[in-house]
Amino acid sequence: MAATRYRRFLKLCEEWPVEETKRQRDLGVFLRQRVAQAFREGENTQIADPETCDQMYESLVRIHTNYYKNKYPRLKDTSFTGATVEDCKMILSTDILKQMEDMKKGPWKKLREKFYAKKPEEDSK
Repeated sequence: MAATRYRRFLKLCEEWPVEETKRQRDLGVFLRQRVAQAFREGENTQIADPETCDQMYESLVRIHTNYYKNKYPRLKDTSFTGATVEDCKMILSTDILKQMEDMKKGPWKKLREKFYAKKPEEDSK
């Protein structure tokens, strides 16, 4: 039975898209890592709690197939701010978030990073 569960999770991982704009924060990448951890021995892995495993799989399938989005359709594809899905994806991309972090830095911190040769971690040594 563990072999069947393993194959189902592998199939789900193959179908789950990876968003390149969310490097190191993507749900698809996280899912692949967790499946690799949970099934270290592949089809021979012993599952301690099969019911919980099946519940997790079913929940992930509902997310992947947009079950609730289809069950409860929205009137408009915008948020309360008026931002579209594309706008939200762009705003949440890793590059834009990095730019926003850089904008939050004060002028002294920017100058310090620019002219300071050593990294701050090296100071504590």
